[in-house]
Amino acid sequence: MPTLTPLSLKDAPSLIERVFPAQKISAEAQKERKAGAGQTLTALGSYWKGRKPLIMVRAIVLGCLLPVTDDLEADLHIFEKLMGMDDEAFGRREPKLKVSEIAERITLANPWDYFDYTNKVYDPDDIEALQFPLDAGQYPKLKVRWQRGLADEKKYPLLAQALEGLSYEEKVGLCRRPEEIDPAVLYGPIWDEVNAHLGALGVEAYSHEELVEQLGILRYGHRPRVGDTFCGGGSIPFEAARLGCDVYASDLNPVACMLTWGAFNIIGANSEQRAKIEKAQNEVAEAVDQEITKLSIEHNERGDRVKAFLYCLETRCPETGWLVPMLPSRVVGTLQRTIAKLVPNHEEKRFEIEIVSGVSKEELEEAKAGTIDDIYLNYELDGKSYKTPIRTIRGDRKSSGENTENNLRSWRKSDFLPDKDDIFRERLYCIYWVTRETVEEARQDTYFASVTEADLDKEHKVEEIVASNIQAWQEDGLVPDMPIEGGAETTRLHRERGWHYWNHLFSARQLHYLALTKSKISDPSLYISLAKTLNRTSKLCTVDPRNEAAKREITIQGVFYNQALNTLYTYGVRPWFMAHPQFVEDTKQFRIAEVDTKIDCIPANKLEKESDIFVTDPPYADAINYHEITEYFISWLRKNPPAPFDQWTWDSRRALAIKGDGKDFKQGMVDAYRAMTHHMPDNGLQCVMFTHQDTGVWADMVSIFWAAGLQVVSAWYIATETTSELKQGGYVQGTVTLLLRKRLDTASTFKQRLLPKIRQEVQAQIEAMLNLNDAAQTHGETVFNDSDLQMAGYAAALKVLTRYTEVDGRDVTTLALQPRQKGETTVVDAIVEYASEVANNLLIPDRLKALNPDTWREISGVERFYLRMAAIEKTGAAKLDNYQNFSKAFHVEYQPLMASLKPNQARLKGAKQFKPRELTSGDLAGTLLSELLMAIQELLNDKDPKVVLGQIRTSLDDTYFQKRLHLMAMAHYLSDMWDGARPEEAQKAEIIGDRIRNEGI
Repeated sequence: MPTLTPLSLKDAPSLIERVFPAQKISAEAQKERKAGAGQTLTALGSYWKGRKPLIMVRAIVLGCLLPVTDDLEADLHIFEKLMGMDDEAFGRREPKLKVSEIAERITLANPWDYFDYTNKVYDPDDIEALQFPLDAGQYPKLKVRWQRGLADEKKYPLLAQALEGLSYEEKVGLCRRPEEIDPAVLYGPIWDEVNAHLGALGVEAYSHEELVEQLGILRYGHRPRVGDTFCGGGSIPFEAARLGCDVYASDLNPVACMLTWGAFNIIGANSEQRAKIEKAQNEVAEAVDQEITKLSIEHNERGDRVKAFLYCLETRCPETGWLVPMLPSRVVGTLQRTIAKLVPNHEEKRFEIEIVSGVSKEELEEAKAGTIDDIYLNYELDGKSYKTPIRTIRGDRKSSGENTENNLRSWRKSDFLPDKDDIFRERLYCIYWVTRETVEEARQDTYFASVTEADLDKEHKVEEIVASNIQAWQEDGLVPDMPIEGGAETTRLHRERGWHYWNHLFSARQLHYLALTKSKISDPSLYISLAKTLNRTSKLCTVDPRNEAAKREITIQGVFYNQALNTLYTYGVRPWFMAHPQFVEDTKQFRIAEVDTKIDCIPANKLEKESDIFVTDPPYADAINYHEITEYFISWLRKNPPAPFDQWTWDSRRALAIKGDGKDFKQGMVDAYRAMTHHMPDNGLQCVMFTHQDTGVWADMVSIFWAAGLQVVSAWYIATETTSELKQGGYVQGTVTLLLRKRLDTASTFKQRLLPKIRQEVQAQIEAMLNLNDAAQTHGETVFNDSDLQMAGYAAALKVLTRYTEVDGRDVTTLALQPRQKGETTVVDAIVEYASEVANNLLIPDRLKALNPDTWREISGVERFYLRMAAIEKTGAAKLDNYQNFSKAFHVEYQPLMASLKPNQARLKGAKQFKPRELTSGDLAGTLLSELLMAIQELLNDKDPKVVLGQIRTSLDDTYFQKRLHLMAMAHYLSDMWDGARPEEAQKAEIIGDRIRNEGI
């Protein structure tokens, strides 16, 4: 057998440059996203939202290492086996299928070699003679089950067979994620086939770690090193290390570095290390709990324990002089039908708050109206209503420029409570208790209660402890003393509450137990536990009263549930009893191979470590302001951190952060990617992932890489979708994955000379991909969808463009860094648009091509969009990102054409759903498509077909006879596309097509 020859693949193209199953990766990535808290790294810190799916990272790294052979289809097959995405693998991915469903789906001549049954009704000989598929309707009372003791290895092929005929998305939906399956089970059977495919290169591997190391030797002469200089939540370095790569990770932000360290050393720890971490967590948590219990500040006289403290702001009404609780809703909990009842205290000119449970549904509904109505203080006293704008209470007014100032007092560094004369005060108004008898039970008995004098005494006791210790705690770094620097997320803390130091965001109870906790931490893994606790612990934690269907009472949300620092009128405080579980929360465990890992807390442009492959998810235009919001954590963690965190700069270093979308952003990005280019070998690869829908940003990113000395070699689009309300107006998230190599030569050209080369490259790329599709379709698969082909067209064009260092006499760095003027079309914009046109001309829907290949060339962008999307809908696809991507490609506004904009249920309007004015104005006006849709509407209204056709002839006038063949092709095309989904409209379209074809006969 051949042996490994180091560097024998040095100049060979990588698989990801030629082929990548983006549709399948999209389905897997979406499943991983939907796992929510079940995602592998989320438990380290759910406050970091921008992690890329691990399955996507794994696919990219493997795709960068695997070679292209003479058999591209076989290369793709092996790649899918290595990803656990082939048909056989689904049988090992524990599909959720009942045995009765399996029996109905598989073909098996000897079913009772694998299954047993219970039969009390049917003839035993008939049952013994049965073959599968089982007709359940014929034997409804036959109970089938797996044979006891049947080896899993015998089940897997039958499970895989039961999934045959389902779409890839349906299979993914029924099965567990690859990372949730024991690697020995999922990948054990594949290695003989992998080694046979790659044997000519000397590969002999029986694990991903062995394969990755051998491929690294073949390409780079050593185990491959993967770098990520924007490591964020750590998904890229973690997954690369799990695959068996050496890893270099860096980030300007120390919180990002900490999370990446946690991925390696907590999630990736071995069992012995994990046991030590868990022991340290429990020792700290129990020590804090003992001190809290000794002080008796979370228990009542009966021994019940607090589950939540509920606070509200209180302010003095300028009209009445009364202190009014600021409650957006008086509903406390829906399951126990608990409300807060305001009882006037005329003597003290304030309201007592009485907590009442078991109220009627009508009272619960009435209590949804609180004392804060949008932006007004709105309450009733003695039968009279009072309504005052909050801005009036604060005294908001314009200062110099566009800034706003008000009368709120600026809190002092050691403050943790409002002064008695402050505009906004804080008030404990309700306590949620769990009974002594059920504190340790899974199902607890709980109740809400009004605040008593004894409760207030305990509150004052905590306040006195904090007041007497806070300055010492701040000096020792046990609580924050760090100022809140103004910014997009942080200025509102000054403006809306007068808070100027980070400790102001925490109640006395929170400061107390967090200081106790930090004083006991020496293990770096517990810093991550502390940060998780902080995310659930501040005055920015909303209280959700849930609903009766939820079958549980209130939930206190995390601080960063929506990546913002939002001040609240009411908030929940977890006692240590409930914060404790956050501190010791379990995380997943995945062994990381014995590889080298290195983490630096430095700016990306200060990179000094070499890597063979860089995989990055950089900041861009509308990225989250992590440099601001992570100061919330930095303020707690920055003083006296344990090793190795003590080697990092515990500061957000805002001035060095790459942010925005102007010239500074571009320069920062060019510097960062130029540093990576200088620290990779000539045959190295860079993969950049970005999730931005704006085509201007797309072009700017490409310009940046161009100026950094990189050449585009391919691009793929991975679609993931969510309906999260946190992404208002932008529900779809799709990741552009751009592959780049170092540009080794200098060359100059002129834009006009580029265009023929680009056309040739785009045509060659798309035709090669279509040929691979044709080959795959012989066994029922499609490798590339239209989005893949569109993206490949862009990449082919950019591959030609980024080959040059000078265009039209201008250096590429100058072109990249020039500010984008409103309405301006840059060189990259123009090239991408041209590539889009070339690709679109090639992407004629097959059915339309068969009807009339010339029609596509004659119709407008909006018509192309509609016809193309009709073909996609015919396949059952309903992802909104398809419509978004093709609307950009065809330069149309897609929203007016849509009947539904739901992320996974998107669809076009049919003829029935268009209003007449929509067909006579806007993009559709004057098109053949609008004529056709109006004609279908007329036929649906029972108008004579002869009259309808006459109206089309009149409307098109002299152009009718030169356009009639295209109109006929479009009519028959829509009839075919709508057949099944819109049968009535399909029939009318067919009538029109037939009438046009037969006229004059």
